[in-house]
Amino acid sequence: MLGICRGRRKFLAASLSLLCIPAITWIYLFSGSFEDGKPVSLSPLESQAHSPRYTASSQRERESLEVRMREVEEENRALRRQLSLAQGRAPSHRRGNHSKTYSMEEGTGDSENLRAGIVAGNSSECGQQPVVEKCETIHVAIVCAGYNASRDVVTLVKSVLFHRRNPLHFHLIADSIAEQILATLFQTWMVPAVRVDFYNADELKSEVSWIPNKHYSGIYGLMKLVLTKTLPANLERVIVLDTDITFATDIAELWAVFHKFKGQQVLGLVENQSDWYLGNLWKNHRPWPALGRGYNTGVILLLLDKLRKMKWEQMWRLTAERELMGMLSTSLADQDIFNAVIKQNPFLVYQLPCFWNVQLSDHTRSEQCYRDVSDLKVIHWNSPKKLRVKNKHVEFFRNLYLTFLEYDGNLLRRELFGCPSEADVNSENKSVIQLDLANTKKAMIVPAFETLRYRLSFPKSKAELLSMLDMGTLFTFRYHVWTKGHAPTNFAKWRTATTPYRVEWEADFEPYVVVRRDCPEYDRRFVGFGWNKVAHIMELDVQEYEFIVLPNAYMIHMPHAPSFDITKFRSNKQYRICLKTLKEEFQQDMSRRYGFAALKYLTAENNS
Repeated sequence: MLGICRGRRKFLAASLSLLCIPAITWIYLFSGSFEDGKPVSLSPLESQAHSPRYTASSQRERESLEVRMREVEEENRALRRQLSLAQGRAPSHRRGNHSKTYSMEEGTGDSENLRAGIVAGNSSECGQQPVVEKCETIHVAIVCAGYNASRDVVTLVKSVLFHRRNPLHFHLIADSIAEQILATLFQTWMVPAVRVDFYNADELKSEVSWIPNKHYSGIYGLMKLVLTKTLPANLERVIVLDTDITFATDIAELWAVFHKFKGQQVLGLVENQSDWYLGNLWKNHRPWPALGRGYNTGVILLLLDKLRKMKWEQMWRLTAERELMGMLSTSLADQDIFNAVIKQNPFLVYQLPCFWNVQLSDHTRSEQCYRDVSDLKVIHWNSPKKLRVKNKHVEFFRNLYLTFLEYDGNLLRRELFGCPSEADVNSENKSVIQLDLANTKKAMIVPAFETLRYRLSFPKSKAELLSMLDMGTLFTFRYHVWTKGHAPTNFAKWRTATTPYRVEWEADFEPYVVVRRDCPEYDRRFVGFGWNKVAHIMELDVQEYEFIVLPNAYMIHMPHAPSFDITKFRSNKQYRICLKTLKEEFQQDMSRRYGFAALKYLTAENNS
């Protein structure tokens, strides 16, 4: 009985639904046929049915409705564009690193999403955000050997320097010829906030010479594999570039992508933009193993510290040995081995958006990476034909390359505002050279300051330090406890000094000094707390050392717990008595050794 009732209720509900639908439809159409209280004809037939005749006024009404519909469609398109741009900006605000480093793009796991992300997220209309810390040094590694490579790398370096806003440290793996050319070039340009270190490529040949390579780059095309071993052990991350790269944006934006790495991701790479690794370019084409399309190694982000911990050296060697048994040689140099490693360990890679390596190879599909000039970040001339490669936008790319090829490197000589001034450093170095420390007795005084805060952002310039001094963040060292210790430094004069200046010894003077290693040693009787620096400065003075204050150097004392010796000095009367006895012995020894010249120290001690 209960089942029958339920069946009837279902039948009744279905019947009501069928009856209601036409009624609702009629109401919708009837209400929609009015605009501003006037009837609007929906079709010619309907117009004829509702009016005695098809007049000119009804024709005008129809045309106005069509115009209005087109306007609505345009408004919808505009809204969709705005929504697309907003979605492109959203990742920078909603997710991403909460550190001070930001980036305007996201890497993705597949090409279609990546392409969509480029169109939406790489628009010039988006507000530029700070990319990395203002004065953070960006490390760039490049393998360049021989005349041709040294010529190509100059264009790359000029494009990087043109856009950069951060200090740069270039690590160049070069042979003797390239090193001579590039060292002379950098010395001639004298670009501020740029450091260059060279590594002998010839010494690395034995590391990779056992790998047969058909690529036109030869043995040097394999040397990126040994960067973890070649570069300094304390270098944590580096951007690795091929010599045939041209930058169209600030390299700091690429450096910021390191902050997006998660888990075990240690390699940042762009997907290969040709079908090479799919094996369908020609009949019987047999490429090295790769994940999907594989990755191009023209631009690499390397987390060196993590790679070393993962034993990268052993990882790539074992992979290369295994694959070479079947492949016999590499076709694309280090790229084949990188891809074979990633095929076995896909968790190692963070896929960069493809505009970080727009590849102009013979079989490229890179036009999918950009729709506007503002989308371009890095152009990679990775075809053996180089500038002669066929591409529908090759004229634009070629003009960009030729711009930097012909650009005068001397025009790149500009200061980075707010960063430690290279002029200050150079001035200090010149001052030290002019002091002739090797042949004269001089002690360079480094003015000392202190802070009462346990965390401090160290001032990067004298101007920044003086500002912190005025704001009360810093103080002259021991100003509230032992002013006499550093008062002769003359901090008032130091504030405006631009050249080194001389000061005289005074009682209890104990500055921090830089001296030749053959200077008098500390007196060992003052091991512990009390009079160690005072006695040392006194002996330098009696030996006629000049005290020279450096105008742009400084140090800052950070707060710390009291030492064991100062605790004993403060709490133990016997300790203080012993220290006084040692002081008297030291002064007597000074009198015996230096005679009349040491009398002024006894006088100063009695007057203090």
